[in-house]
Parts: sequence; structure tokens; C-alpha cells
Amino acid sequence: MDLVLIAKALVLAVVEGATEFIPVSSTGHQLLIGHFIGFHSPNNTFEVLIQLGAILAILFAYFGRLWGIATALPNDPKARRFVLAVLVAFLPAAIIGGLFSKYIKFYLFNPWIVCATLVAGGLVLLVIDDTVGEPKAAPHDGPTESPRKTDVFEFSLPMALKIGIFQCLAMIPGVSRSGATIVGAMLMGASKRSATEFSFYLAMPTMAGAFAKDLLDNYKNLSSNDALLIVIGFVAAFFSALIVVRTVLDYVSRHGFWLFAWWRIIVGSLGFAALIIFG
Repeated sequence: MDLVLIAKALVLAVVEGATEFIPVSSTGHQLLIGHFIGFHSPNNTFEVLIQLGAILAILFAYFGRLWGIATALPNDPKARRFVLAVLVAFLPAAIIGGLFSKYIKFYLFNPWIVCATLVAGGLVLLVIDDTVGEPKAAPHDGPTESPRKTDVFEFSLPMALKIGIFQCLAMIPGVSRSGATIVGAMLMGASKRSATEFSFYLAMPTMAGAFAKDLLDNYKNLSSNDALLIVIGFVAAFFSALIVVRTVLDYVSRHGFWLFAWWRIIVGSLGFAALIIFG
């Protein structure tokens, strides 16, 4: 197999894993990088299938917590409500993605839209990070702020449904699945850390569903060469995603989202400039 092609696939896979669980849009980054390095897979199959590496990374990192939830289900109403909340949040994307994914890919997957949504999403994230942050100490004679929800197990079902509706915005490439769910959760009263953590749990069924659907739609078009690229991509995405999953919650708790917001704005702006100059 062409070593240059392998190198391109490796770059895309590392980017996929590194960006899947932070609010910068893994799909948007892959589309832009693929456009400029000349990598394209039919129906973006490679880009979707290597998400399996990122899915397994978060399952690996969260195995202890998931096992604890699973074993608590028979006797713990709190655990049952949490699992139901994740499923309720997943439902809107499952319905809309199942019905319209082909049209979304056909009409919206282009680098101009990605650049626009990267910049717009970065501006939104800056505003949310600044105005919907952690509660501040109230003045001596002033009203106290409502405490933000810091435990994902306390998210109500209506709140989970609203977060799931926000997640549907991520079907527009460049919006970011994690970014949409984090913004939605914070607007619903979640802290930065709990909003990010809930986006991790919601990623599991959402990404698994997208992977299964794309594999079902495109497995007949895959060749042995595609399989090798996907295996390489899977391994690279797994390890880069694992590093991010194990570090991002603490980072967000300390620093918020300003770095991701400015990253989006800079990448989107550079993308616009490159498209104008190079096409």
C-alpha cells in the first residue's frame, strides 16, 4: 500500500481521536485536513469507521464506572434514571440521523460550511464560557446564584432531552457533537465539568450508532486496502482519544473552554484563508 496514503490516514486518525471529545469538531477537522492533503473516502466512510477507536477508548477509560452503573441497575433508582437520561438524550440524534444522514452528508459536508461553523461555534463557546460559568460568590446583601448541577446522575429527563436536541446541531459539520452537548447542558444549569462528563456518556451510544449505520450502509464498498487503513486509523484514534479522555475533565474544571474556543476561531479563519488562496 502507498506509504503516503497510510501517512495521510494516520494523521486523520490522530486528529479524530484528539478532537472527538473536546468541543472543536472532529468531523470538521477531518474534512478540512482531508481537503487540503487530498484524502477522501467515499461517503466519508473512513472518517466514520475509525471512530470505533475513539469509542473503545472511552469505554476502556470509563469501564469501572460503567461496570458500577450496570451492577447498580437492579437496586439503585438513581442508576436507572441516569441510564434512561442518556438514552433519552440519544433519541433525537438517532431519529434525525437515521432519517436525514445521507442528505446531511450530501449538502453540508464541504469545507466552507466547516470554516463558518468553526468560527461561529468558537464565538458561542467564548460567550457561554464567560457568562454561563461556575457560580460566583454573591455580594453580602445581593441575591445568591442558583447552584449549578455538578453531578451527572442528577440530570432530569427533560434536561437530558433538551441536551439531546442540542446534540442534533452537531450533524452540521464543524459544530462539534461534544460542543453542542456541553453548551446545551450548561444552558440547562450544568457545571462545566458535569456538562463535559455527560457529553462523554452521551458519546457512547451516539458514536456507536453512527458507526453501526455507516458500516451497514457501506460495508459492500470496502476493500482489503480499506480494511488495512481502517485498522491503522482505529489504533491511532484509540490512543489519541484515550489521552484526551483521561485529561480533559480536569483541564476544563480548572481553565474552562476558552482555549478550545480560540482554537476553533483560528482554525476556521485559517481555513477560510486557505480556501480563498488555494481553493
